[in-house]
Amino acid sequence: MDRRSIIKHAGIAGVLAAGSAPAVHAQSAIRWRLASSFPKSLDTLFGAEETFAKKVSEMSGGKFTISTHAAGELMPAFGVVDALQGGTVEMAHTAAYYFFGKDDAFTLSCSIPFGLNSRQMTAWMYQGNGLKLTREFYRNYNIMNFPGGNTGAQMGGWYRKEIKTVADMKGLKFRVGGFAGKVLERMGVVPQNIPAGEIYQALEKGTLDAAEWIGPYDDQKLGLNKVAPYYYYPAWWEGGPQLEFFINTKAYEALPAEYKTIVDVAAAYAHQEVQAKYDVKNPTALKQLVATKTKVLPFSKEIMERAYKEAMGLYAELSAKNPAWKKIYEDFAAFRRDQNLWFRFTEARFDSFMQAQKL
Repeated sequence: MDRRSIIKHAGIAGVLAAGSAPAVHAQSAIRWRLASSFPKSLDTLFGAEETFAKKVSEMSGGKFTISTHAAGELMPAFGVVDALQGGTVEMAHTAAYYFFGKDDAFTLSCSIPFGLNSRQMTAWMYQGNGLKLTREFYRNYNIMNFPGGNTGAQMGGWYRKEIKTVADMKGLKFRVGGFAGKVLERMGVVPQNIPAGEIYQALEKGTLDAAEWIGPYDDQKLGLNKVAPYYYYPAWWEGGPQLEFFINTKAYEALPAEYKTIVDVAAAYAHQEVQAKYDVKNPTALKQLVATKTKVLPFSKEIMERAYKEAMGLYAELSAKNPAWKKIYEDFAAFRRDQNLWFRFTEARFDSFMQAQKL
């Protein structure tokens, strides 16, 4: 039975459960390079790239191999898209909202303040119009995109002092990823977009007053609890941030059909693995942080409501002046409205009850 027949009869789930597929014969060997925006020390994020490359190799019988390169190895963390567009590398793994400076619409395939949670984001991409609309947009940048992991809702960051009101945020030098800084600026914050490896030192020296990264497991690895005692939640700007595999369009289109299928399947596997890892690792890490005197606090209702108001105002302004944003966001917003209606009757009520129980 050939590989096409296996996929036809067993489906993607069957192929993934087997761990690999028989070698794809009569295809020439292909070697790609994948540049990451993340350091190897963040095994949850860099691990997605390693998983992806491993699955591609297994399913192609070793004929399609991809070397993975951590941030700074081939180019800086935020240089991966330029390198990809220019053909320096065939692939990148990154968070699209890092590149909102090219166009604000980049952020819609990653996360926007008060956007979608992780399940909703995956649903929009795979079963809604997410992939269709974002791929249409990314063709202008010589990019083919695939979902490449989701962290789930993130924590709201580490602060050197308590943040109780909107007034406490004014003048705050805050490391925050990408597009969220536009909303925070409207609240008086001074956003800083710096790579993970530079956050600890900046907080320690006082160059930053606060910083967010992801959540307990990764934040603990960076040692942020040692230099800022207050840990706020939730990251209303990252309710379900999606990472992506970006592929140079010409490189992707040159692949044989079998290899394109392999890329699709391997990306989907890596995508689900990322959040599974976070959901397993974060609870233990949070307990450990609390044991070291970390003060875990919720953002006030005042801060949340003001942030929501500013975010909706920003989206209206962008829709009025950016056609690319408007086209994608209108579909995104309609999807979000229906999803929140549904989740209100099911997930939210169930989760709220269960989390109040002493299990």
